[in-house]
Amino acid sequence: MIRKIGFVIAYLTLMGMYAQDGSISPYSYFGLGDIRESSTVENQMMGGIGVYADSIHINLNNPAAYSKLGVQAGDNFGITTYTAGVSHKQLRFKSFTEEQSSSVTNLDYLALGLSLKKGLGLGFGIRPYTSVGYNFEDLRGAEGSRILNEYSGEGGLNKVYASLGYEFLKDWSLGVTVNYNFGTITSERVQSTENVQFGAKDTRSSRINGIDLNYALNYTPAIDKNHTLFTSLRVNTQANLSARNTKQIGSFSLTTSQDIEVIDVNLEAQGLKDTGVKIPTTTTLGVGYGENMKWFLGVEYSFQKLDDLSNEFLEIDNLVYDNASTIALGGFYIPDRNSFESYLKRVTYRAGFRYDQTGMVINDKDIKNLGITFGIGLPLGNGLSNLNLGFELGRKGTSAADLIEESYFKVNIGLSLNDQWFQKRKIN
Repeated sequence: MIRKIGFVIAYLTLMGMYAQDGSISPYSYFGLGDIRESSTVENQMMGGIGVYADSIHINLNNPAAYSKLGVQAGDNFGITTYTAGVSHKQLRFKSFTEEQSSSVTNLDYLALGLSLKKGLGLGFGIRPYTSVGYNFEDLRGAEGSRILNEYSGEGGLNKVYASLGYEFLKDWSLGVTVNYNFGTITSERVQSTENVQFGAKDTRSSRINGIDLNYALNYTPAIDKNHTLFTSLRVNTQANLSARNTKQIGSFSLTTSQDIEVIDVNLEAQGLKDTGVKIPTTTTLGVGYGENMKWFLGVEYSFQKLDDLSNEFLEIDNLVYDNASTIALGGFYIPDRNSFESYLKRVTYRAGFRYDQTGMVINDKDIKNLGITFGIGLPLGNGLSNLNLGFELGRKGTSAADLIEESYFKVNIGLSLNDQWFQKRKIN
């Protein structure tokens, strides 16, 4: 077990050395930034669905799934599961007049799950929630007096969480996750006018923190000896976060790029030094069906009344919020989990599809996201641990109405390592 922990730490350190900012999307300019994928690689490759639960994988989306950890270990419970994931994303940005390409690498999650006893599991970890990372320009006006606005931003929010899942009745599991959200978002606008020596600068920063809760109820009855029905109801409660804000305005020289004068704005007098950030409740319904350790197919629908989102300090003029929703479909197939003749037959093959109505309406255009996912799970060692590789092709936004269409190809690598930290001794 110590060897596995060391391997995970070395892996994360190595990948983290090459990680860049969490986002390079121009859409991270809006709201609290890009909402990062909240599930493990295994779930992401099934379209991001979280209704499925088994004994050897952590499910970050579904705290009730922790009740399933270690249930196939007979009487010797005490299974520990470590999981970590990184991703690399290639993006192409297309406007009405030009195209650009870029890429970003991220550490996506680090989590630990413990099977305390049959039907009771505990988990905790850390993962990004939103990422801000943009840099773009807006040039307007007639030649000779054109005004150039340059926008840049960085930061985002992270979650440290603890989860508990408990099977309180046969086939019925309840779970809860407590999330502590924290992070800083910084944005800057630099304005300059053609043939004018000085420019203006506006820099804003919000340090945000607060707690929210996730609840899950799973019902997983056996239909017959080999087949199981999976159902799930999950509610991510409204997050009422607090933000401590700062703002600076000033002027600078276009020739030397040196600041001429910078002043701190008295936000307290405007009632904006300490503000609230309200993230509305998200409700998810899921259903699936499959043959144990053979195949699974599931579908989920999520809904969020995003027009209730509020962040008065970082409000943007051309953005309004509408209801957000996601529909996802996915599953897996294992040819023969116990095959001794062929390693490929023990590989897990996953695929999925998702369609997101993000709830953002920019320049009167609904921003949508469409993704196709697929990947494989490669067994390691005793077969309880695995290396997961995943891929996603997607498109977000539109090039109409002075916006940007974002096409992306994402590669995911995830480790899921299992070991037994406690074994009941038997006396003959």
